[in-house]
Amino acid sequence: MKILIVEDEVKTGTYLKQGLSEAGFVTDLAANGIDGQHLALTENYDLLILDVMLPGLDGWTILRSLRTAGKHMPVLFLTARDQVDDRVKGLELGADDYLIKPFAFSELLARVRTLLRRGKTAEAEMLSLADLEVDLIRRRAVRHGQRIDLTAKEFVLLTLFLRRQGEVLSRTLIASQVWDMNFDSDTNVVEVAVRRLRGKIDEPFEPKLIHTVRGMGYVMELRDD
Repeated sequence: MKILIVEDEVKTGTYLKQGLSEAGFVTDLAANGIDGQHLALTENYDLLILDVMLPGLDGWTILRSLRTAGKHMPVLFLTARDQVDDRVKGLELGADDYLIKPFAFSELLARVRTLLRRGKTAEAEMLSLADLEVDLIRRRAVRHGQRIDLTAKEFVLLTLFLRRQGEVLSRTLIASQVWDMNFDSDTNVVEVAVRRLRGKIDEPFEPKLIHTVRGMGYVMELRDD
């Protein structure tokens, strides 16, 4: 699942992006209304988390433009404004839910999952390839009937591979999605993490599922050779 966060408060935006990434979601973050609107209109997202008060364009304007353009992804408004009129206005424009700041991340995550299940693009609870199965709700990985113990980052990396199986993922993309960091060519964090993940889900089993594409990155797929 791919989520767009539009939030101008740096601390809140970083907190949300990190938390949702660790929960297994692919996330993009925009820090102002203009960038947020552009991403929401030009990319495909399963959910939009949208602050109301933003520089450039406010959340209501962004939501109105999305619905006018025929974009019907669920929208969760984040706002410090608790007036009933504000909530009614957002719902009338097509918002799906409201969360008042400050909020607990556990509540936001529960609402995100509820909205995704409610929408047409409901979040899959299981991901699989060959005899590998990953339960996103219980955060379990099983291969050939054997439970595989993974760290939090290994689980996020594995779900990223499974959600985008068959697609070559660059080291830069992996670093940004799993560690929320810009890739540094002097850092081997991606290679180390992929090697450790392979040691748990590939080395003890056949067929191998994670493959290196020289000069490009990695791909998870079932190959005949």
